[in-house]
Amino acid sequence: MAIATLAACGDDSTSPAYTPTQAVGITLTTAAATAACDKTKFSYTGATITSATLVAAGQTEVAGATGALTVTNPEYCKVIGKLNERVSPVDGKTYSIGFEMRFPTIWNGRFFHQVNGGMDGSIVAAVGDILGGGEASSGLTKGFVTLSSNAGHTAEAGSIGGGVYGIDPQARLDYGYNAVAALTPMAKSLIKNYFGKKPDKSYIVGTSNGGRHTMVAASRLGDQYDGFLAGSPGLNLPKAAVAQLWGAQQLATISTIDATTQRPNLLTSFSLADVQLVSKQIIAKCDALDGLVDNQVNNLVACQSTFNIVTDVQTCSGAADGTCLTSNQKTVLAKMHAGAVNGAGAALYNKFLWSEGIGSSGWRSWKMTNSTGNRDPLSVAFVFMVPPVSPTVLTGAGTTLLDYAINWNGTGFSVDNDAPKIFLSNSTYTESAMSFMTPPDLTMSKMVANHGRMMLVHGAGDPVFSVNDTMNWYDNNFKAKWGANASSYARLFIVPGMGHSRGGPATDQYDMVDALVNWVEKGIAPASITAKARNSTPFSGSSLNTEVPLTWGLGRTRLLCPYPAIAKYNGSGSIEDAVNFSCTAP
Repeated sequence: MAIATLAACGDDSTSPAYTPTQAVGITLTTAAATAACDKTKFSYTGATITSATLVAAGQTEVAGATGALTVTNPEYCKVIGKLNERVSPVDGKTYSIGFEMRFPTIWNGRFFHQVNGGMDGSIVAAVGDILGGGEASSGLTKGFVTLSSNAGHTAEAGSIGGGVYGIDPQARLDYGYNAVAALTPMAKSLIKNYFGKKPDKSYIVGTSNGGRHTMVAASRLGDQYDGFLAGSPGLNLPKAAVAQLWGAQQLATISTIDATTQRPNLLTSFSLADVQLVSKQIIAKCDALDGLVDNQVNNLVACQSTFNIVTDVQTCSGAADGTCLTSNQKTVLAKMHAGAVNGAGAALYNKFLWSEGIGSSGWRSWKMTNSTGNRDPLSVAFVFMVPPVSPTVLTGAGTTLLDYAINWNGTGFSVDNDAPKIFLSNSTYTESAMSFMTPPDLTMSKMVANHGRMMLVHGAGDPVFSVNDTMNWYDNNFKAKWGANASSYARLFIVPGMGHSRGGPATDQYDMVDALVNWVEKGIAPASITAKARNSTPFSGSSLNTEVPLTWGLGRTRLLCPYPAIAKYNGSGSIEDAVNFSCTAP
């Protein structure tokens, strides 16, 4: 009965007269494409086209982000340009929204806005990254017109990296929401320049900060896109960045002082063996909660009340050695999972859920390296705080990014004094980070009114953007508004064990783009998504996920289910094959 209920959710009962329609493609001859692929043929107010080049079919390229497979592209026109170039009145630097578009000669009638991750700042290849690990295709190979951008700024080289752009108020807004808002009508206009018509259907796809971009677009531009695919979304990204610095400060309390730098070496707080021990114990306690022992935790929610870091991991009598944790390590780990707080105990960000994904290398990287390197300290100091810090704070004698992150000798980020500044604005920075970085309407009313559809995918073991934050949004904002009809418009898929966007002990290869198109254009709601482990052919080299447990069968597949449903074994057939599982209530 649970399965039938999930399927029934595909009916759009709030607007029964709505009928899905499919995009209609256009195929050009090579001669026509050659004539059209001329930079003088593209025109849009405020845009400068710097080049237009017809790229022959057969060119090979990586399909998406790190871990992707190589694909063979079709013939396409590659257009590079910039929009809204200006000189900042604040820092005197020149800014523009740089972009790349690709127009396939055989077009499926759809537009794919590839919103990128991290701090943006560079125009990555507009392949149309479909997300997941080891992508076997791309938006371009599927026939979409694709777009990528730098979100309004170019990352600067040097010790303070790309974050310094945040000194310019408009660059902050472009990064937060305005670049996507400005590029969307431009892209549709250029598509009409090239093909003679605007796209029939438009999709926006991204992971991490790109997932945040997608959710912001669903809120602000819900009437300009038909489908939204948000991976590992940084819904409350400024809060998450603050939590990263707070976490670094907790780790510093149990780290060994480096003999050379005379600073805490955060990598000594938890060794890889330490976190893998925790992962092993989480599996021991929670694996069977879904009714099947398969070295994978599907019932994430139930695991939170089942696993106890204090009692389920042995306490060391001496130093940690991979078979136990010290009492101090347990205390810090428990605090970090409970969520960042200020000195008064008020929450600064959501809690993190216990997942076997803690044993992946990505957990230590995000918590110990990115939190003190050219990412979180820079974004908090220059992009999210009002006012931003002076660049001299991070470049002056005797100070480093690590010093700022851990507030070394009181010279860096103060949780009590600086964390509230992500909510501030002034006459120069007229919008706070929590205003320009987050969706202004968490119910996505504009998207719903336009009959849009959103799919979200999030790793249970994501160490930087809490999956609990996304679950809370779905339960307490979206479902609270739309009730039983919520799953008619948005569905969240949680990947057991997966880290940030990909990796970890997980089945992290999946294609949700096709499922989203079918939902938008055919009215077929995704009752499940089949995901595959990257531990067999054709994966090799960087595409191979070496963190897949050795106990798993080669090419294990699993169903990803719409939250709160989970995948349960049907009782017969191979446990390595998703066909023998069903999405049911926990």
